[in-house]
Order: sequence, then C-alpha cells, then structure tokens
Amino acid sequence: MLHIIEEVNSAVNHFIWGVPAMVCIIGVGLFLSFRTGFLQIRKFPYAIKMTIGRLFHGKDAADGAMTPFQAVCTALAATVGTGNIAGVAGAIAIGGPGAVFWMWISAFLGMCTKFSEVTLAVHFREKNEQGDYVGGPMYYIKNGLGKHWQFLAVLFSLFGVLTVFGTGNATQVNTITTAINSALLNYRLIDNTFVPTGNLIMGIILASLVALVLLGGVKRIGKVTEKLVPFMAFLYIILAIGVVILNIRNVPAVFASIISGAFHPSAVTGGIVGSFFLSMQKGFSRGIFSNEAGLGTGSIAHACADTHSPVKQGFFGIFEVFTDTIIICTLTALVILCSGVNVPYGSAAGAELTISGFTSTYGNWVSIFTAVAMCCFAFSTIIGWGLYGARCIEFLFSSKVIKPFMVVYSLVAILGATVQLDLLWSIAETFNGLMAIPNLIALFLLSGTVVKLVKEYFAKES
Repeated sequence: MLHIIEEVNSAVNHFIWGVPAMVCIIGVGLFLSFRTGFLQIRKFPYAIKMTIGRLFHGKDAADGAMTPFQAVCTALAATVGTGNIAGVAGAIAIGGPGAVFWMWISAFLGMCTKFSEVTLAVHFREKNEQGDYVGGPMYYIKNGLGKHWQFLAVLFSLFGVLTVFGTGNATQVNTITTAINSALLNYRLIDNTFVPTGNLIMGIILASLVALVLLGGVKRIGKVTEKLVPFMAFLYIILAIGVVILNIRNVPAVFASIISGAFHPSAVTGGIVGSFFLSMQKGFSRGIFSNEAGLGTGSIAHACADTHSPVKQGFFGIFEVFTDTIIICTLTALVILCSGVNVPYGSAAGAELTISGFTSTYGNWVSIFTAVAMCCFAFSTIIGWGLYGARCIEFLFSSKVIKPFMVVYSLVAILGATVQLDLLWSIAETFNGLMAIPNLIALFLLSGTVVKLVKEYFAKES
C-alpha cells in the first residue's frame, strides 16, 4: 500500500513541480509585471523606503490585528526557514551554481506576484466572530471572483490544511532535532543510544512551546515572530558575511560561475550537470519554495495587519521576497561556493552542505551556532504555518475549530521528532504545490483589481 502511495505521489509531485508548474508561475509573474508596469523595478526604492520606515513604527495594533511589522515578521517566519539552508544547497548540488541565477530571476518575478497577493488579501479580507482580521487567497477568491469560483477557495483551503502538518510542522521539528543532535554528538555530550529518548523529550517540549504560542492568538504569534525573526536573520547573516569576507578572494570567481553556469552548467560542473533546463528548473522551484511567491500563503499573515492601505502593505511583499531570496538565499549560496567545500554535483544534498561551508571556514565550534540558527528558522516556520493552517480550516468550517486544530497541530511535533518522514515530506511538498493552482488562477483573474488599486494609491500620493 505504501509503495502505491509513493508511486502516485511521486508522479503527481513531478508534474506539480515540473515544467507545467514553472511555466504557470513564471507566466503569471510576467503577466502581473507587465500589467503593473514592472512595479518591482519602478517603485523598488519607494517600496524599501516605505517598508523600512514602517518596520520601526512603534504604534500598537488594534484588537484582532498585528502591526505591519508583526505581519511581515510572521510571513517571513514561514518563508525564511530550512529551505534557505537546505533548499539552496540542494539546488546548487543538482542544478549547479547557475541555479542561483535562476533563483534571482524567480525572486524578480516573485516580488510582483507577492505584492499582488498581499494587496488583494488586505483589500478583500474580513473580520471573523472574534474580531480578528482574516484574509488570503480563499478570501480574495470568495469576495473578488464571486460564488461561481468558490470551489477554488475551498480547494486552496483544503490543500493548505493537508500541507501544514508536513511542510509546516513535522519536517521542521525533524530539522530541529537533527541540528541539536548533531551539535551534541559533535561535542560528545551524548551518544547514539540516547538519541531516541532525546528526540522524544525534544518533541514534547516543542509541542508545548508551539501550543503556548498558537493558542495565544494572532497577538501572541505577532509578538513572538517580531522578536524571533530579526534575531535569527541577524545571526545567520552575520555568520554568512563572515564566511564571504574570509574567502573574499574567491568571490569574483563564484559570481562568474553563477552567471556562466546559468547557461552552460556543464562548463562549471565538469559535465555532471549538463542540462540548462535542469539548472533553470532547480533555481526556479527552490526559489519559489523558499519565498512562496505564487503559493499565496504569506498573504494570510499580511491580511492580519492593522492597516487601511492594501497597496502600502503590498510593498511588504516586495520587501519579503527581496529579503528571503536575494539576501538570505544568496548568502547561503556564497557560504557554500566561497568556502571551497566539495559540492557533490549531480546528487542530493541538504543542510549538511551549508553547515560544511561554515565549519570549513570557522572550525567545528561554529556548529553550535548553526544549530541555533536552524532551530530558530524551523521553529519560526512552525509558528507561521500554524497560523496559515488555522485560517484555512476556519474558512472550511468555522472559528470554533481553531483551538482543537491548534492542539492537534502542536502534538504533531512529537511525531516529527520521533519518526522517519521521507514519505510525509514528499506528500506535503505535493500538496504545497497544489495550493498554487487556485491561487495563480485568482491572481490572473484579479490582476485588473491590483492595477486599479495601485493607480488609486499613487493618485492620492501625488
């Protein structure tokens, strides 16, 4: 039975994350870019100015809402995760250094896609029975496209609920336990016989922490993420910049390999990665998987923001993709490529490749810091996806099911800490991709609304 499930899921997964999906995501990104006059270029300085200025605005949010800063931190909490560490490493190993170039292209288009998602989410959001703002793809489908398209909203929410337990929780907890075990084993504080018991203990602790945060509602989620996200990003960026500085002589050659490898991967990888399309596919798919532009999930958090301007909040979408992919993913790539570690081109690789980049530069002592960074990345992802799952299941049923869902979601952390998750990860990745289909259809059909809102916003600004 499991073998049949694996085969069916593998076939669907390869289709969802294959060429058709890439064409759809790239196509919608280009379409939105053209319709908005490439807003991500024209208004990029304005977007950075607006978002940086509002990030440090000290105003408290109204009841049932987050501050704009808390909203973007919650969205970043879900997007800036292990994909930035393991995902980039995997893209480089399978697609060569040129995959990084295609990540940049995916981010360029994704900035406009995410801007549109966030703008629509705030514009079409509602207030639930508790007075909380609720929004996201299911709401802009429901309120923007009408009842004939309601089935798309239901599909998005259904796929969202099925995704969060794997992508958002179990696999992230597994990353945390792996990182902690690696550090403890490296310093010989434990031996392999203690690992199963330690994993169970960590699973129970994590389940308790997740429940404590999520059951506190959007206010508590916002307060946790606004502290955790800047800390983890700062720690990781500083460590990564240090690797680049200490290997500065390699930087020109690395950037040359990225540009050259994007179009001639075999020339950089010694012929092991010989497909231009493989390099492009891995770059785009990992970039999208990291920044979630096109999936629509991040807009769920942004819809909670205490703001009256959909377009103004939309600029946070541009900032979010820029931070996630252009800054953090690029730094991860530079850590791997500048440090001179052996990249196993043509075979699977993950977080261990990124960690090798750090340890080869700093020494084994840095493994404790990379473990802390990975734990922060993973835990923040659990919190962010917990909110996404709650909003999806609330849309399908009612707000009464949120707390039972949060309890079940928290307990999944114990499962993630104690069992092998290869099949669960693959299934969750498939449902993650399926979420993009109804969202991309909605973005295409509602592109006129985005253009209208942008024109109205800048007419008032002028």
